[in-house]
Amino acid sequence: MDAKARNCLLQHREALERDIKTSYIMDHMISNGVLTVSEEEKVKNEPTQRQRAAMLIKMILKKDNHSYISFYNALLHEGYKDLAALLHGGIPVVSSSDGKDSVSGITSYVRTVLCEGGVPQRPVVFVTRKKLVNAIQQKLSKLNGEPGWVTIYGMAGCGKSVLAAEAVRDHSFLEDCFPGGVHWVSVGKQDKSGLLMKLQNLCARLDQDENFSQRLPLNIEEAKDRLRILMLRKHPRSLLILDDIWDPWVLKAFDNQCQILLTTRDKSVTDSVMGPKYVVPVESGLGKEKALEILSLFVNMKKADLPEQAHSIIQECKGSPLVVSLIGALLRDFPNRWEYYLRQLQNKQFKRIRKSSSYDYEALDEAMSISVEMLREDIKDYYTDLSIVQKDVKVPTKVLCILWDLETEEVEDILQEFVNKSLLFCDRNGKSFLYYLHDLQVDFLTEKNRSQLQDLHKKMVTQFQRHHQLHSLTPDQEDCMYWYNFLAYHMASANMHKELCALMFSLDWIKAKTELVGPAHLIHEFVEYRHILDEKDGTDCENFQEFLSLNGHLLGRQPFPNIVQLGLCELETSEVYRQAKLQAKQEVDNGMLYLEWVNKKNMKNLSRLVVRPHTDAVYHACFSEDGQRIASSGADKTLQVFKAETGEKLLEIKAHEDEVLCCAFSADDRFIATCSVDKKVKIWNSMTGELVRIYDEHSEQVNCCHFTNNSSHLLLATGSNDYFLKLWDLNQEECRNTMFGHTNSVSHCRFSPDDQVLASCSADGTLKLWDVKSANERKSINVKQFFLNSEEPQEDLEVIVKCCSWSADGAQIMVAAKNKVFLWSMDSGLKVADCRGHLSWVHCVMFSPDGSSFLTSSDDQTVRLWETKKVCKNSATVLKQEIDVVFQENEVTVLAVDNIRRLQLINGNTGQIDYLTEAQVSCCCLSPHLQYLAFGAEDGAIQILELLNNRIFQSRNAHKTTVRHIQFTADGKTLISSSDDSAVQIWNWQSEDPFFLQAHQETVKDFKLLKNSRLLSWSFDGTVKVWNITTRRIEKDFVCHQDTVLSCDISSDGAKFSSTSADKTAKIWSFELLSPLHELRGHKGCVRCSSFSVDNTMLATGDDNGEIRIWNVSNGELLHLCAPISVEGAATHGGWVTDLCFSPDTKMLVSAGGYLKWWNVVTGESSQTFYTNGTNLKKIHVSPDFKTYVTVDNLGILYILKILE
Repeated sequence: MDAKARNCLLQHREALERDIKTSYIMDHMISNGVLTVSEEEKVKNEPTQRQRAAMLIKMILKKDNHSYISFYNALLHEGYKDLAALLHGGIPVVSSSDGKDSVSGITSYVRTVLCEGGVPQRPVVFVTRKKLVNAIQQKLSKLNGEPGWVTIYGMAGCGKSVLAAEAVRDHSFLEDCFPGGVHWVSVGKQDKSGLLMKLQNLCARLDQDENFSQRLPLNIEEAKDRLRILMLRKHPRSLLILDDIWDPWVLKAFDNQCQILLTTRDKSVTDSVMGPKYVVPVESGLGKEKALEILSLFVNMKKADLPEQAHSIIQECKGSPLVVSLIGALLRDFPNRWEYYLRQLQNKQFKRIRKSSSYDYEALDEAMSISVEMLREDIKDYYTDLSIVQKDVKVPTKVLCILWDLETEEVEDILQEFVNKSLLFCDRNGKSFLYYLHDLQVDFLTEKNRSQLQDLHKKMVTQFQRHHQLHSLTPDQEDCMYWYNFLAYHMASANMHKELCALMFSLDWIKAKTELVGPAHLIHEFVEYRHILDEKDGTDCENFQEFLSLNGHLLGRQPFPNIVQLGLCELETSEVYRQAKLQAKQEVDNGMLYLEWVNKKNMKNLSRLVVRPHTDAVYHACFSEDGQRIASSGADKTLQVFKAETGEKLLEIKAHEDEVLCCAFSADDRFIATCSVDKKVKIWNSMTGELVRIYDEHSEQVNCCHFTNNSSHLLLATGSNDYFLKLWDLNQEECRNTMFGHTNSVSHCRFSPDDQVLASCSADGTLKLWDVKSANERKSINVKQFFLNSEEPQEDLEVIVKCCSWSADGAQIMVAAKNKVFLWSMDSGLKVADCRGHLSWVHCVMFSPDGSSFLTSSDDQTVRLWETKKVCKNSATVLKQEIDVVFQENEVTVLAVDNIRRLQLINGNTGQIDYLTEAQVSCCCLSPHLQYLAFGAEDGAIQILELLNNRIFQSRNAHKTTVRHIQFTADGKTLISSSDDSAVQIWNWQSEDPFFLQAHQETVKDFKLLKNSRLLSWSFDGTVKVWNITTRRIEKDFVCHQDTVLSCDISSDGAKFSSTSADKTAKIWSFELLSPLHELRGHKGCVRCSSFSVDNTMLATGDDNGEIRIWNVSNGELLHLCAPISVEGAATHGGWVTDLCFSPDTKMLVSAGGYLKWWNVVTGESSQTFYTNGTNLKKIHVSPDFKTYVTVDNLGILYILKILE
């Protein structure tokens, strides 16, 4: 650091240490690359604000001039203008070259930076365009280290890419402006999956040492976030160059606080992004002198000596740099053909590919024709083979080695000839090369070789099959990504229908491809090639597409689910299931664990597509009027638009400053309205994402918005927490009408199909109908009456109505309540159907325009598409989660209560159901030999039913509150129960009246039977008590925890028990001692369950963060931590761990939570995961041989699972 700068810093050190807060200042300095993350940590570790400031200044004093300047700029940026003024006099002058050799700017440093960043080399023949290069550099300098955009735009072939590369081929410019390096991405015309490939490649290049992640991002949002972190932390003060941008939406993936230089033919592409923007226009043709200079360099002649035809050629092609280069490359090989090439251009003999007023295609096409004609005969066919390369696709050398059966070096030599003749472009990717054609060259080749295309595609597929097995493709292979993305395209184009069906209906292919790039591209292929795939068997195509659509939210996440296990959950008639079963049986022989869902045939898949467009709760989703698009909004503050058939994303808009609560398409699909917690209503162009209008007259958050159904005069209705509804005319800037009447927040509003009436739902429990013309209230309906038969507690009814949707004829209305959706007939006022599928609160329901399907969106981050017919036909009977299971030899018997209060006795093997009785059942149990069953009621009563003759025995002394747990003793003669009160009831039901054990101060959480007429109970009061049920006395009283005791388990030898608590600890106790043997600490959430191993050597505990710990019982030491990789902030087990069970040989552990997981106890690693349709599993019932498992999810679906053998 300069002495002057150093002295200035020392002079004002005390004032700086006293006043500055370091955290935001360090963010700027890290972004500028003058401070490291480890240095930041060192500063943060200092105890006081002043000491942190002192440590930072001490570090800066040891650094260079750039650090001083970065610190000064950070002070200015964070509002410390007075302190920055103190340092202004010491700002050092930074030398532009720092003494390095910078002749023409190209030094070894520049070469290294550009090579590492993938910047293309100069063309073989190159002429400088200093004025344009300087203009680009000046605009880049204006960014001044801040995020922003510089656009180079001009027509095809005008040299934009060469100019972009030339602007950064300058030593002092790079050092001053972009010391963090330059990163080049050739983008081109892309769909979503193509863009994801580009982003994946860029992230891999930027994170070669894999410090940030071991895997590629699986979707554009994740890639965007990864890129932001990499640019900020690993590559600060660097420049991202995006070459050949066509679409504005592509830029949104890179809109994350970077400095960006882009080339494009359309200067309006940056309209959709934020930040400073600068434009450098490039004229379509070179000046005559520059064009002559290029020709002279190609043919190695002085400009003055060039023949007259040179001037005519330039005139004919209007100085197009691409055409001049193509002709020049030909003349270098045949210097006497000036007249010949001029004649070819003048006579326009070559078939034109396409005409355009904006691009100079005619001359380009003809120049390319001449170039191809002039290739050596032995390599012409190789160039023809490139006809099957898609636009904007870079092909790895390895792919062409396979196509041509040649060594890498031979292929590179052939392709270099094409590159030299400007017939092909080349990018370096590390040690290997990627080759691509210009759009015009692709068009030219496909037109010229149209009759050969099918055979060429067939050759590509055949060569792939010779060199590769599908299962042998691995991500580290250079050509792997190419085959995963384009093999199906080549098969379809080759008319190889049989091979395409075999590929697309292969579970191996689906697993490999989705694991690498996610499910969206595959769903897109099923839609695109449906006409071919249906030829084999329409149901097969439907099976696979449905399997991908309904599991897409799982297949896009990490850790990647076992696709064979997912396949085993499909119906047995499905081809997906058949392949999964075949594969599973082979893998079971090698020690793999798989589960068969025995009773799945009773399940119906009602939803048609499940997508996960948001990173947080989805509050609203709606169809466009044509049914082709879906818009959704949510807690992540964004508006998302995607295709209704495949889920492919079309638009992503950062719409509001706070959560976006609702969105709506206008009747003509031109606009989308959004409303938010930020009190604003916004109108967007639905195709471009451009903001059209903002309304801000509501005084509280705006909950809902809806357009009229007639597009001739668009009105928008909005409802808010300020209790008001407002009507807006899009042609006016202010509100047209305000509607008063609700006494609480307006949660939802909908126009009737004829636009005469506006319906509104409110937290006041009413549905109101308003006259749209006069804005007067027509009618008020108390909606609570429709829910009086609901199983939900009545105190919840005040907020039960979330939203409603009319059918097109106004005959039906849908209502959302908690995680269920109800369908009502307006004529009869009766419920037609209900459907469950979401794991959390449903915020939005909406019919499609034709009523054949409807949308729902939820807190569980998914949008579901349902078929109305299927839902209306579906039986709505579901089970409560309180079940009992008895395993006898190979028989499984399940006792359950359904949502219409019937007791069901289910044969787990045959699926036969006996309906026993109707009662207000809260819990139930079976006697060990299936002679009796008992059930507790919500009013505290207990009854026993003798199964042989249906005799009922009634307990005389009821509990005072709802019965929660009930269990027979081993001989079936005594029944034990507990309720929400603090007592345990013992009933020797065949001979005497029940009696109560009362000593707990608070509600009894649960109990377990011990040997010799002993009982263990635990409670919210933190104690565990041992009772003698013969003498009715307490034998032991353990004060276990300061907080609620959530679970206990007893060792198989009866000597020890465990207790777990909401205080985040677990304890191991001996029945002989009143103090614990071991206190087990380390859980970060409530410890909800515990289980001893059969040999009593281990204890497993599970908590509310999804973490499972396995402990050594003898010394209390931690043996294993079982915690799957965290998924996007979600709990690792999909929620709380609620139950655990060891296998008899103690080698395996099963856990219940958001789903079921099996663990290898020896390694602590997951062996298998079974994803239930719902979540929040309360208990897992396990057979003694550890081969059968029974549970019920929160949707009321019963799962009887058996290990596949």
